Amino acid sequence: MKTDLRSRASGPLSARIERATGNLQRPPAAAPSAETATEKTPDLLTNLRRRMSPSELNTAMVHFYRGEVQRSNTWRNRLDTTTNWAVLTAGATLSFAFSAPSNPPFVILINSLLVFYFLIMEARRYRYYEIWSSRVRVLETGYFAQLLSSDSKIDEEWAANLADDLITPHFTISEWEAVGRRLRRNYLWIFALLALSWNLKVYLHPTPARDFDMFISRAGVGVVPGSVVFAVGVIFNAVMLIFALATVRLKEATGEVLPNHEFSFDTFRRVTDWTRAATERRRRTTVQRTKRARARVRSRVGTSSAAPATGEWTKTESGAWKKPGSESIHETIT
Repeated sequence: MKTDLRSRASGPLSARIERATGNLQRPPAAAPSAETATEKTPDLLTNLRRRMSPSELNTAMVHFYRGEVQRSNTWRNRLDTTTNWAVLTAGATLSFAFSAPSNPPFVILINSLLVFYFLIMEARRYRYYEIWSSRVRVLETGYFAQLLSSDSKIDEEWAANLADDLITPHFTISEWEAVGRRLRRNYLWIFALLALSWNLKVYLHPTPARDFDMFISRAGVGVVPGSVVFAVGVIFNAVMLIFALATVRLKEATGEVLPNHEFSFDTFRRVTDWTRAATERRRRTTVQRTKRARARVRSRVGTSSAAPATGEWTKTESGAWKKPGSESIHETIT
């Protein structure tokens, strides 16, 4: 009697234990058939490729325009910050140099090197600023101008070029043009002021120089003679002037207020093509290096033993892998 009760109780109890421990498993769901997958795929592709409504497009373009304007304003402020650093350091240096006759004039030369570093930094920031500024100008000339003007012809070229720029971001101007633009706008005048101030400091303090020989003797810095310092200063300022004039013809930058008839997408096409060509070149180089490495490994393995020069591992009857020409088993399949 007790045995029957135990057997009856053990049935439901064992089922409960199996449910709690997870031994009872659901039957595996049937895999979707090929016909079902084929029916769902077109619907999914259709939903992904559906065109946005005009209101959705306008909303997206407005938010995108606001974001690009914010980016361009941020980098424009960074440009002003670098220029302020150069002006403040130049003013502080000149104030120190002319405050007393005993103060050395070479601090002006040191400040010139510091201002040159600010120029390179600002040119790098200007290249980033031109990325967002060019996108803003594309939206203004290609999208908003068409909405506001009834005479404008609908042109989708701006959208294609903007899409390419978003997929493969790149700098729209070169380093030479960026340095030349910032040099002509601000830094050329700062360098000219520092050069004139250095000559005036050397000439006046402690007393006005009587002739050019005395001027050259005062221009010396430590063991460096004054003639070398003067020649380096002349060459440096002459190079800055020549570079500023030579880069005038570089006009890849879109500019903040460039008319529509002067706006061109050549920069977008050219730099995008360069980016794609560089990517393809790197891919081909990687593939070639991989093929050469495999060929070297196979040739070494083939010449080091009497085994066939395949460079591949072979499988023995016992289920193990060994190197060609070697009897030692390196890895066993379990």
